[in-house]
This record gives sequence, C-alpha cells and structure tokens, in this order.
Amino acid sequence: MSTVPRIFVDEAMHAGQELELPAAQAHHVGAVLRRGTGDPLVVFNGQGGEFAATLQSVARRTVRVRLDEHRAIERESPLQVTLAQGISKGERMDYTIQKAVELGVAEIAPLVTDHCVVRLSDERWQRKQEHWQSIAVAAAEQSGRTRVPSVAPVTDLRDWLNAAPVDTLRLVLAPEADAPAGTLRQGGQRVALVVGPEGGFSDLELRLADLAGCVALSLGPRILRTETAGVVAMSLVQALWGDLKPKEK
Repeated sequence: MSTVPRIFVDEAMHAGQELELPAAQAHHVGAVLRRGTGDPLVVFNGQGGEFAATLQSVARRTVRVRLDEHRAIERESPLQVTLAQGISKGERMDYTIQKAVELGVAEIAPLVTDHCVVRLSDERWQRKQEHWQSIAVAAAEQSGRTRVPSVAPVTDLRDWLNAAPVDTLRLVLAPEADAPAGTLRQGGQRVALVVGPEGGFSDLELRLADLAGCVALSLGPRILRTETAGVVAMSLVQALWGDLKPKEK
C-alpha cells in the first residue's frame, strides 16, 4: 500500500472546501507522484492539524482537491528550538535544514560568520533563503509535521547575538569547551543551538558568544562536520527536554 502524500498549501482552509493546488504542488502530485482523480491526499497549511483530502481532477497544469475532515493532530515538540547555523556550502546546508526540520526545529537562522566560505550579494542571499525555505516545506511534508519552521533572513552572527532573546538557553558548539553534553542540566521551553560552518567559529566569535551569555558546549572528543554537529545537537536537546525524551512510566 502506497503512502498517502502530504501537501503544504499556504492559505486558509476549511472542511468541504475545494481548492486548486499551486503550480509546484500540482506538478508534484500529478507528474511526479502520478496520482489521479479519487486518490487520497493529506493537506495542511501550517496552522495546526491537517485535512484528509481527495483529488477531484488532475489535468496537465491544474490539480483540484476537496478537503474532507480536519484532523486536530499536533506533532510539534514542546521544546522551541532555534538552529542558528553558520552557512556551509551547497548540499551540506540543505542537509542540515532538512534534518533539523525532521527533528522538530522551530526556526532556522542562517548565519554569516568569520570562517564562512560562501559570500553572496543581498539578492542572492534572498534566493538562498527562499531555496532553504522550500527544503523546510518538503521536509515538513515528508516527516508528518503540521507546522513549517521558518528560515530567517541571512544575518551576521554578531547581529544575531545582539538580538537573541534573553529568555533562551543559547548553546554554542565548541569542540574545546569544558562542558560536555552529558553535564547539561538546565532545561526550558526555548533553546538556541549555535553551530559554526566548516571552519568552525573564530576565537573572537567564541568570546563574543560568551559575553552574550551563550554556554559553550562540547559534543565529545571527536570533531564533527558542521552538518553532523547540528543534527547531533538537535537530537540531544530533544532527548533531554523535548519529544524524544523517554516517557515517564
């Protein structure tokens, strides 16, 4: 039995409504997945819950669906995690965003840091942000999430440190840190994970992070790639304080 596709549509919805899918989603359903009239779908708009839906018509350029019942399903973590990620090259950044969404991240903040190897104009950064947001949407569709994490505009690490909420536990990953992950005891509803790019953070950036109130954190004796570090850190905090922690008996 094939899996029922999940489709994100960014508009208000109600049960019984018929709607036309946007062009990209219509192409995916009709041409890529090769679904036809009468096939089931799941449609969600990121406002909570999801709709069981049925394909009403599938044409070359137009796909229409009927929204059936609304399911008040919530698959979001109680822990609000921001991944402040130093921008890495190409597919590494794409992978980081995809896996962070699968692990329940609430927001992704792409950071320009001293050791970033990617340097673009403001216009190209905006296109990158749109590309990363599309990856977040696809990962939310695949992983069953009912809300789509936002990818913030690209910003400099220093600006992000100055603007980060003071009520958030900010953990900056640093291989040389004295505090290993196993010593973490402070929990909360809001956590920010600050991860460097391929070359890590500069000494100055680590000092600025310390002055801004960040807690330096080591993930163990081995040096992890930037795309690995973010995934490990996300898994760690979700296991400690989020929806991956063992259920109490």
